[in-house]
Amino acid sequence: QVQLAESGGGLVQVGGSLRLSCIASGRSFSSYAMGWFRQASGKEREFVGAISRSGTTTYNVPSVKGRFTISRDNPKNAVYLQMNSLKPEDTAVYYCAASVGVLPQNFGLVNYYNYWGQGTQVTVSS
Repeated sequence: QVQLAESGGGLVQVGGSLRLSCIASGRSFSSYAMGWFRQASGKEREFVGAISRSGTTTYNVPSVKGRFTISRDNPKNAVYLQMNSLKPEDTAVYYCAASVGVLPQNFGLVNYYNYWGQGTQVTVSS
């Protein structure tokens, strides 16, 4: 069993930056691939990016490439989402999720993840 808790969201102006953190409780954090998703009001949850169990490989959707960076610190049971050059369309609730799966082609699937955090709101104002 893993519990995830996101933090770091808030209100930021266009072009600004935020760093989201996700802290996991429980055992064997390094056994999980970690993903970041977001859900804007009235829209479906969408994949933002993921990081492999070791942290050596990351995946991002085209809309955030070059702006968002995912990293993890396994000894600290933490995964991070550094968001730069934020745009109004980045406004959403951001969720971290943990998956026991290892297939990168599935990292974008909501149902590939076993555990979810409660989410943190990010609002980008223009």
